[in-house]
Amino acid sequence: MTALAIQSDSLGYGGQRVLGPVSLDIRTGEHLILLGKSGCGKSTLLNHIYSENRNECALIPQGLGLVGSLSVFHNVYMGCLSRHTVFHNIRNLAWPSPARVAEILPLLERLGLSDKCFAAVDDLSGGQQQRVAVARALYQQASVLLADEPVSALDGPEADRVMSLLGQNFITAVITLHDVDRALRYGQRIIAIQDGELVLDERADRLTVSTLNEFY
Repeated sequence: MTALAIQSDSLGYGGQRVLGPVSLDIRTGEHLILLGKSGCGKSTLLNHIYSENRNECALIPQGLGLVGSLSVFHNVYMGCLSRHTVFHNIRNLAWPSPARVAEILPLLERLGLSDKCFAAVDDLSGGQQQRVAVARALYQQASVLLADEPVSALDGPEADRVMSLLGQNFITAVITLHDVDRALRYGQRIIAIQDGELVLDERADRLTVSTLNEFY
């Protein structure tokens, strides 16, 4: 079953073509990894998928999209503003609801952030901020994850722990990575982008690190 279908002659921004044509079906239950050099169009494709399918997707953007002056709790909570009334959201900003804290705290514990629940995001390290963005996506409970370099600021073991957590919690995922070894371990399908085109689309178990290194 197809979860997402993308058809476009050209993708880009500011009137400048970055990628295309694109014809891509993402199947339900598939974890797809986008690979390629910086600037090749991975983020452009991911953002296009999100713009066309917002209701089904949780997004971890490369810039994280956090509000630095707010707490970790509030940044995670913002992943599900649509679940509640405007009044509840405003009240929760001033007086965090015990029920919402009870929902969010276990996610933070799994990501090693439980002691930072009410710390301002601006006071966190880059790796901690990245994990906050991961927690927000998990809290959203969408069927599809779109993640742009979600572990770039994490060390090896921590990156693997977060990748496993994302894999366990999202039925379908499209993730951009630079680490080809990690792509092969966590992806089921690999797409490589080069010179504005999708030049490889193959099952991960048919590929090797040396094959994928050709795209870097």
